[in-house]
Amino acid sequence: MGAITLNAVEKWFGSVQVIKGVDLEIADGEFVIFVGPSGCGKSTLLRLISGLEDISRGSLTIDGKDVTAEPPSGRGLAMVFQSYALYPHMTVRENMGFGLKTAGAPKKEIAEKVNEAARVLKLEPLLDRRPKDLSGGQRQRVAIGRSIVRQPTAFLFDEPLSNLDAALRVEMRFEIAKLHQRLDATMIYVTHDQVEAMTLADKIVVLQAGRIEQVGTPRELYEKPANLFVAQFIGSPKMNVMPCRVDGDRLALSGHPGAEAEGAPATATQIGVRPEHIELTGPEEGHVSGEVEVAEYLGADVMLFVDCGDLGVVNVRHVGDVALRPGERVGLRFPPALRYYFDEAGLALGR
Repeated sequence: MGAITLNAVEKWFGSVQVIKGVDLEIADGEFVIFVGPSGCGKSTLLRLISGLEDISRGSLTIDGKDVTAEPPSGRGLAMVFQSYALYPHMTVRENMGFGLKTAGAPKKEIAEKVNEAARVLKLEPLLDRRPKDLSGGQRQRVAIGRSIVRQPTAFLFDEPLSNLDAALRVEMRFEIAKLHQRLDATMIYVTHDQVEAMTLADKIVVLQAGRIEQVGTPRELYEKPANLFVAQFIGSPKMNVMPCRVDGDRLALSGHPGAEAEGAPATATQIGVRPEHIELTGPEEGHVSGEVEVAEYLGADVMLFVDCGDLGVVNVRHVGDVALRPGERVGLRFPPALRYYFDEAGLALGR
């Protein structure tokens, strides 16, 4: 079992409050990811759950037991850090079994658990090597294996892939997803990379300035963001946001022809359109028009950055090649069903 509940959790460092009354329920076996910009409190929140930081106010329960005052060793959790923290003089086998050895586990039990973890992580051919003989991805798997052998209540990951190159990150994302399926264990994962969050999570927790902005599945956060912050944080490239005004049956867009106001709430002051939802047209046929500043060819996609004057630079993601070059003018259409609207406070409207 690995159900974790945070009740009105706060963290203060002196007079500075960094976690501001967080309420969160994590179900047994769930893969939950904390995301947010640097300094939002995601790693601090993970350390509060692990016991590496004390909770200033509020409570934490694991499987119904209040563990707010328990030390890390009393919570039954295993943490995987950004740094592998492997002992260089020990073999992979010895590194993975070290925690059990210090806990006084019998040699036979240690060997069985290390061998099983090595099988799950495909480390069996590497058990007698030392860390210096391993790649970055292999070292990270050893660090994960060291946690698996303890059979914890839940796994905590603090940006475990940030030290890896792009190719290894993709490979390790795949490995961690498979690991969760095999173990069916509760996992809490901190990352600044929203691609990791979208591809791995059952549930994403979006944090800003020590508060939860929204909790939901990747699809819920992408399709129904609660506010402007979540809308622009989830999705890559981020959502375009432009000032707008509803004028009768027209949506006024400063300095441009505008669009039909179908589905636009009267209180909308900003319109959001994701780059992948924008349609390219001729300069005179779009809801807005502008000049292509940069065209980035990415193979399957082309990213266009279009200067639309008062509306700013609009990012367009076009599938396939397109015969547009910097300096050319282009029209952009915003399909009514794929628009997002926000009020002056940045709250989402009408979805």
